[in-house]
Amino acid sequence: MPLSTTVLLCVITAVSDGDSLRARCPENPTGRSTQAVKVRIANIDAPELQQAYGRSAKAHLAQLCLKRDALIYPVAIDSYGRLIAHVRCQSQDAANAQLSAGLAWLYTRDGQARRRLTPLQTQAQNDHTGLWAQTAPLAPWDYRKRYGTFSSQVKQ
Repeated sequence: MPLSTTVLLCVITAVSDGDSLRARCPENPTGRSTQAVKVRIANIDAPELQQAYGRSAKAHLAQLCLKRDALIYPVAIDSYGRLIAHVRCQSQDAANAQLSAGLAWLYTRDGQARRRLTPLQTQAQNDHTGLWAQTAPLAPWDYRKRYGTFSSQVKQ
């Protein structure tokens, strides 16, 4: 079945950071068997845990999704084997929630998603919400280029 037509009802078992989580999803329609799935939330990039607001982004996503049912709408599989997906917890889109809280950057080439999500990021920027309270927030992709993925340096 193509990823775009699949919807998974899962339970979020762990939150890795502000845009990644683990879910337990039924392997078959009976729900008797489950499998763990690594999920990267589509269209956003949250600060690395070592960055300013990285732990806040993780905590916010955990408050929304951890140990809760989630609807997962797969989009693709990335080069790390993670499922890229839209995630809904407590009837809220996780990407929307992270952008509105100022705890993620918009990160997509999809024009339709960009048009839909840009106003959320712009509002957070205008209100100086979350990471946008910083004078010059460092985008996570720039942070990774500068410090690597698992830098021990804490930028708070």
